[in-house]
Amino acid sequence: MKKFIALFWVVCVWLLIGATTGWAQQQEMRGSITLCGAWAMYPTAVAWAEAFQKLHPGVKVDVSAGGAGKGVADTIAGLVDIGMVSRDPEPAEIEKGITAVYVLHDAVYPVVSDKNPSLHELLACGVPKKVWEAMYISGTITSWDAVVQGGAKKPLHVYTRSDSCGAAASWAKYFDKKQEDLKGIGVYGDPGVLDAVKKDPLGVTYSNFSYVFTREGTVLPGVRIVPIDANENGKADPHEIYTTRDRAIAALDAGTYPVTRKNYFFVKGKPQGLVKAFILFALSDEGTKIVEQVGTSLPLQKPEREKILKAIE
Repeated sequence: MKKFIALFWVVCVWLLIGATTGWAQQQEMRGSITLCGAWAMYPTAVAWAEAFQKLHPGVKVDVSAGGAGKGVADTIAGLVDIGMVSRDPEPAEIEKGITAVYVLHDAVYPVVSDKNPSLHELLACGVPKKVWEAMYISGTITSWDAVVQGGAKKPLHVYTRSDSCGAAASWAKYFDKKQEDLKGIGVYGDPGVLDAVKKDPLGVTYSNFSYVFTREGTVLPGVRIVPIDANENGKADPHEIYTTRDRAIAALDAGTYPVTRKNYFFVKGKPQGLVKAFILFALSDEGTKIVEQVGTSLPLQKPEREKILKAIE
């Protein structure tokens, strides 16, 4: 009798294991997710996608760049599951059924060629907001000697983004304007505007944190970040000078840099299924470690992430 009871329990345990295994296999995620949009978010999204696919081999995640504007348009049109958008959502987008999930943050920086003839003066004095506005909005400043005292009497070549993007929207927002208000020679993408300025010693542009700084934490070779003279004291203070990514992050954490922004995942309707699972992963502790390892964007603090996770549950 005892042997029979023992055998009975062994069979029950094996049946339970088999049922549990079958249920787990049925629950294994399968399908595909597509993301498109902001250049700034692209490197981190690719890393998230690779890690998520390793956890769930039955899922394929396709990520492409193209600018925040494309991310918005493709999401609204139903062409992608997630739009990567490096600016705040607009009321009209929310009205079209967009759910904006805050996932990262970073900043936009003005840059010039390291061969700019006025580089010494720019780095020593910085450039106040009113001068940036005269370059990019009114267009009343057209030469480098009008940008900074002691600057070269050379023409100023202003470059901006030709594609609808978060960097341009954030730079324009600094002046309480929109991207279409920005003046300058239009160039596509972050790599494009940075390459244009590297080749043009008289050029100036703006670009994302993720492209201005290298993976090693230094400023991209060939360009220099121009200090923003936020307090308008006529000089670049130490906390306004960013020669490494760590110094820039310190300023962002301290709240002293003026052109910061939030990065979002745009989803049509409420996040569900694989899309929701991917967003939950991105905002998890593991997802946060990936952000830190990639180093091209900044992760959200845990209390902020927990608040967002609760909202989409």
